[in-house]
Amino acid sequence: MDPLLYLAGLVVLFLLWIKVKGLDYVIVHQRWIFVCLFLLPLSVIFDVYYYVRVWLIFKMCSAPKLHDQRVRDIQRQVREWKKDGSKKYMCTGRPGWLTVSLRVGKYKKTHKNIMINMMDILEVDTKKQVVRVEPLANMGQVTALLTSIGWTLPVLPELDDLTVGGLVMGTGIESSSHIYGLFQHICVAFELVLADGSLVRCTEEENPDLFHAVPWSCGTLGFLVAAEIKIVPAKAWVKLSYEPVRGLENICKRFTEASENKQNTFVEGLQYSLDSAVIMTGTMTDHAEPDKINRIGLHFKPWFFKHVESYLKKDTAGVEYVPLRQYYHRHTRSIFWELQDIIPFGNNPIFRWVFGWMVPPKISLLKLTQGETIRRLYEQHHVVQDMLVPMKNLQDAITRFHQDIDVYPLWLCPFLLPAGRGMVHPKGQEDELYVDIGAYGEPRVKHFEAKATTRQLEKFVREVHGFQMLYADVYMDREEFWEMFDGRLYHKLREELGCTEAFPEVYDKICKSARH
Repeated sequence: MDPLLYLAGLVVLFLLWIKVKGLDYVIVHQRWIFVCLFLLPLSVIFDVYYYVRVWLIFKMCSAPKLHDQRVRDIQRQVREWKKDGSKKYMCTGRPGWLTVSLRVGKYKKTHKNIMINMMDILEVDTKKQVVRVEPLANMGQVTALLTSIGWTLPVLPELDDLTVGGLVMGTGIESSSHIYGLFQHICVAFELVLADGSLVRCTEEENPDLFHAVPWSCGTLGFLVAAEIKIVPAKAWVKLSYEPVRGLENICKRFTEASENKQNTFVEGLQYSLDSAVIMTGTMTDHAEPDKINRIGLHFKPWFFKHVESYLKKDTAGVEYVPLRQYYHRHTRSIFWELQDIIPFGNNPIFRWVFGWMVPPKISLLKLTQGETIRRLYEQHHVVQDMLVPMKNLQDAITRFHQDIDVYPLWLCPFLLPAGRGMVHPKGQEDELYVDIGAYGEPRVKHFEAKATTRQLEKFVREVHGFQMLYADVYMDREEFWEMFDGRLYHKLREELGCTEAFPEVYDKICKSARH
């Protein structure tokens, strides 16, 4: 009984402390307390519910029937909106805090919300090598199911909570993208409900203009209700090689060589300073050397970016065998390296052993509970950006990032950008190798100012014919935005499909200067 009384006493003291300091103070200055005591357990409950639900629906084969009913319900809502006079723009009814994007858009309060409850995996066709999924199915669900039956997506973006709809309407990338391109390039078909309530399917052959215009459109051409995505056979392990590299010129040279080598299934770089990085290359295999196996996804293992850094500190190369699914979600537990700012001791061995199985907290719950004060602090003193630049400009881009924000580590992920139509494609008529430079953290430069600094980076990216991922804060004006992105096909289809009265333009939906 004594231990229970002792615990009860601690709880009472903790609650009194919160009462004296105020809940806002605790959430802002001691956020780890709130995250560890409340958000981590809630995140576990969320995950268990969704995984069990998906497994039961798939095993009972009820998803296809429910899917057709859900599509008809969306069509009904759109037609009712039209019947009522089309007074407001439409958007999905999914709460803004549930998205992985850091944007806090206010349009959900002013637009007509169309409820879209579609989060299932509908069908896996191993003969055609495609999986058909609903828009709110996430990468955690997809990998859990596909790897269990020996298949995987060619491009499987990192974080568990990223949804198919977000990756189609926005974009997605992974360390296999130097072979397969962005997430949109492994999609073979989209099904959408348009502004008039009709259901259309688009592919390279059927409604090809719409097929090419949907990616990066952020839900401003119609409501995605299903996508068909390529799948490839999976193997049990990833043979992962770590190579520490010194000197910026040498880093860029080695990274480019690794990215151009199609024998590498996976290529990734983590840059820890202007002149030090670790370049990783991997291949899938069914066999592993027992003494080199590292199950990096186990809850007590060091965070992956810290494990990678150990090769840099030792200045030695290495080879490990990592389970495929754990490789795909190698940055999930630490949300890349963002969790160290929320739980500073999160990589401590004791914390990992005791609480690591609950990590990470759901990004959606972090957003829901952050409050206006934390949101403003993050906006003014924190950077979360992915800039996509041609590989030939990598050295200049890293130098620019270092001068403007000085955030490390930087995530380097190569991808092939095919020539074509749509909002994002190379300047010329040939495929081109690009690289995603991901900067996540607190800038260490004294002159950092969120808007001015981001605009400097955006200007540089435009000048080299690069692109900015639209999940983050975008400060360009309308003219600058359409200088970066090719809007010809997009605007043509908005006119043809009656979208101008039904959905806001993508710029008005995502840019800081236009947000409402």
